[in-house]
Amino acid sequence: MMKKIGFIAAALTVALSAAPVQAKVSSADAAKLGTELTPLGGEKAGNADGSIPAWNGGLTSAPAGYTEGDFHPDPYAGEAPLFTITGANYKEHAEFLSDGLIKMFETYPDSFKLPVYKTHRSASNPQFVYDATKANATRAELLDGGNGMSGAAVGIPFPIPANGLEAIWNHIARYRGQAVQRNGGQAAVTAGGDYNVIGFDEQLLIQYSQENATPETLLENNVLFMFKQKVTKPARLAGTALLVHETLDQIKEPRKAWTYNTGQRRVRLAPNIAYDTPGTAADGLRTTDDFDMFNGSPNRYNWELKGKKEMYVAYNNYKLHSNTATYSDILKPNHVNPDLTRWEKHRVWVVEATLKDEFRHIYQKRVFFIDEDSWQIQLADMYDNRGELYRVAVAYGVNYYEVPTHWSTLDVYHDLNSRRYLAIGLDNEEQMYDFSVRPREAEFTPQALRREGTR
Repeated sequence: MMKKIGFIAAALTVALSAAPVQAKVSSADAAKLGTELTPLGGEKAGNADGSIPAWNGGLTSAPAGYTEGDFHPDPYAGEAPLFTITGANYKEHAEFLSDGLIKMFETYPDSFKLPVYKTHRSASNPQFVYDATKANATRAELLDGGNGMSGAAVGIPFPIPANGLEAIWNHIARYRGQAVQRNGGQAAVTAGGDYNVIGFDEQLLIQYSQENATPETLLENNVLFMFKQKVTKPARLAGTALLVHETLDQIKEPRKAWTYNTGQRRVRLAPNIAYDTPGTAADGLRTTDDFDMFNGSPNRYNWELKGKKEMYVAYNNYKLHSNTATYSDILKPNHVNPDLTRWEKHRVWVVEATLKDEFRHIYQKRVFFIDEDSWQIQLADMYDNRGELYRVAVAYGVNYYEVPTHWSTLDVYHDLNSRRYLAIGLDNEEQMYDFSVRPREAEFTPQALRREGTR
């Protein structure tokens, strides 16, 4: 079970437990964004002992020599770990570890480790995202018991969250650019370290994040983003494709999804691409709503905002992201190569999701640890229906400074029962993400999916 949480602000306790579902922020509180708080609602000041510095704008420019389209050079390449947490000393650092990380040390005591580096609060977004976040703060509301939202566009909808639902919507709606083309893949790794890479070609068009988006047009069209994924390898799976239209109000209009199967050469509506259905080609190691650490409708869970705490999370993982690291360098038995990872102390929001009595899901409880500077879920602990820790997910983040945005370069899902893991986002042997693309909505239709599938 999760250790007792030390709140950053004890005064939050009553407010968080008693907050109404559709709470708005006052103009006085919204005025704190960019002054006492970061533009996205994090605490601007550092912590008491200086191990977390003040936020000073984040990383907004690339290192010398970088050209857009290149892999991202590490701006902190000259730094060495301050110390390393191992199976021998993890108990000394337990207050800054999630229960999932503690379980990883207990399960793999001889190989799992966290190299801890100096903290850099590198997360940043464009100014128009900050401006939109401030506007959202006083007008955004949850809909349908928290299963949708209104009054928000472009920026974080609830930068000063009153409850767990608002916090998870901040993750869902966080800025990841306006569109992106990704070439990469995933690998399901056995306990012995064997794996096969599944290659993907993905496009994401985020209507919510378009610079000219408005709350009115978003609600009218009811589309948060459009996502298209095509399998490129191995040959037996190549051409299989998925199209998703994610909705803003998921009770009014649930997510729309279509699949293309090369054997049948047909596009089929796929209403079951949601919740705990198995993820695409994931060998049963993640659910559909595990993708991006959490996605989709939150309606099957009760959400509780537990407060904030200081934790070690995977941040500024440029070595893991580098084109000098091969997949064989990264994918090792039991977990990714710890020597390629970077962990830093950051403040995170802690959100606990507990399955409602009337619903089913393979996870009875999920605990999410959300970065205060970006609203990216950094860690997730998933519990089975016996209340036992079942899976542990880690998002290894970097700042894509040409956007800029803080986003994971690799998401890793550890299954503690099978001692296998799934690594999603492998890009080291591929072309780098392209955030400059501006695809048309017409490219995200079932007809377009069929045309692409038959090429």
